[in-house]
Amino acid sequence: MIFHSLEFLVFFVTTVTIYWALPHRWQNVLLLVASYMFYGWVHPWFLGLIFATTFIDYLSALGMGRWPARKKLFLWTSIVSNFGLLGFFKYFNFFVDNISAVAAAVGWHISGPVLSVLLPVGISFYTFQAMSYTIDVYWGRVQARRTFIDLALFVSFFPHLVAGPIMRARTLLPQVEQPRRFSANAARNSTVLIVWGLFKKLVIADNVGVIANKVFALQSPDFFPLWAGVFAFCIQIYADFSAYTDIARGTAKWLGFDLVVNFDHPYLAVGPADFWRRWNISLTTWFRDYVFLPLSYALSRRWDGIRWLGLDDDIWIYGTATLVTFLLSGLWHGASWNYVLWGAYHGVLLALARAGAATWKPRRSVRRWLTPFRILGMFALTNLGWLVFRETDLHTLVRDLALSPFHRSPFGRQAGAYLFLLAALYSLPLWIHSLWVYNRPAPQGADNGPSATRVDPIVGHEPTLWRVAAQTCLSGVLFAAILILRSRTSLDFIYFRF
Repeated sequence: MIFHSLEFLVFFVTTVTIYWALPHRWQNVLLLVASYMFYGWVHPWFLGLIFATTFIDYLSALGMGRWPARKKLFLWTSIVSNFGLLGFFKYFNFFVDNISAVAAAVGWHISGPVLSVLLPVGISFYTFQAMSYTIDVYWGRVQARRTFIDLALFVSFFPHLVAGPIMRARTLLPQVEQPRRFSANAARNSTVLIVWGLFKKLVIADNVGVIANKVFALQSPDFFPLWAGVFAFCIQIYADFSAYTDIARGTAKWLGFDLVVNFDHPYLAVGPADFWRRWNISLTTWFRDYVFLPLSYALSRRWDGIRWLGLDDDIWIYGTATLVTFLLSGLWHGASWNYVLWGAYHGVLLALARAGAATWKPRRSVRRWLTPFRILGMFALTNLGWLVFRETDLHTLVRDLALSPFHRSPFGRQAGAYLFLLAALYSLPLWIHSLWVYNRPAPQGADNGPSATRVDPIVGHEPTLWRVAAQTCLSGVLFAAILILRSRTSLDFIYFRF
């Protein structure tokens, strides 16, 4: 079941209507049933996997509390079972193919088993969410829950189940366990958020997605059409993914839940670290907390230091931990080498930026003057990364990167300019919204720098008459635009495949 379908509209309206007529405990039961119905709508066998993940983690966490001396055993039970299921369904054929290729390279001919495995939608997201619960129980950050329904709802809560944001137990579980009250103000804000998300998906992402798909379907595009297609994909993936999380946050608000903000206008980032503070924030912080920080700590205890380049140990430890973390992050996105290269690319960018920041520290006035150029530079680097991300065939990727702007045909230049301007036109609402938020003052006491989080005027919390009228008009305009400008080609959410 997808958000922009008639089935979901009927499902959601029915669920909300019944939900607010029930007491708290029965609300959780209803949401759990609704979440399982939502997830198993097309493939009911998916429900067996999510139930197995939930049940194993439920027992593992209880075992940690019951037998503290053996909590590491229970943690590894959870890790092996969760990543075992994820690895089998997502990476089995990938590893078999690569082992066969390596064996063939040294003269061995191995015919590995090939399975037709359907990747369960959202398995990467709910596996990471469930794992955060058992790891936090192991570290003592949260207590093991005894009510299975609450934990099962935490793992399967339908608004964010398929593509995030990835919620932490200490953030979402208290909301599951506490009574919730209907708020007209929250309902109004959530409706605007849902309509804005649908507009980004149906008008922006799907229209520019058609451009990107046509360009990447060409056998050998010229330089300018290729990079116009990359720009279109850059807009598509942001509009598409942020649209999903906006709709998820909006539907959750209708049910009395607050999901974390997953995007903070990432194309206004001034550098690699700033970009990853803004892009897919829930996944970035997951890798930071459960991979990067433990790995950095382990390296700091065993690192002998490499001083002959003149850099201190902290930079080397940061660079190594960052590269490993982003290699794993790239592999998380898919069983293909281009995703690993994309992760390595961003890991190297972060490491180089950290090393550069340690050696060059301009004054605040200079940094402020350089901000527009830093934004443009990071946007260009991000587009280069999106080419690596989008092009799954490595031979084609090498050919794309070797294209020169000086060897072009007049038609290629004109076609590239047309496609670029068309994608830019569709993306105008995104840029206007980002600049609108960017130029608003940061909350009192917050840093006014380029990465400061500002209040989004679309979903402000003050129920003034002017705001209600403005949100009503905005919702009407966006809905009319959806009816008139929506793409005739309906595309799946990109992150469904991850």
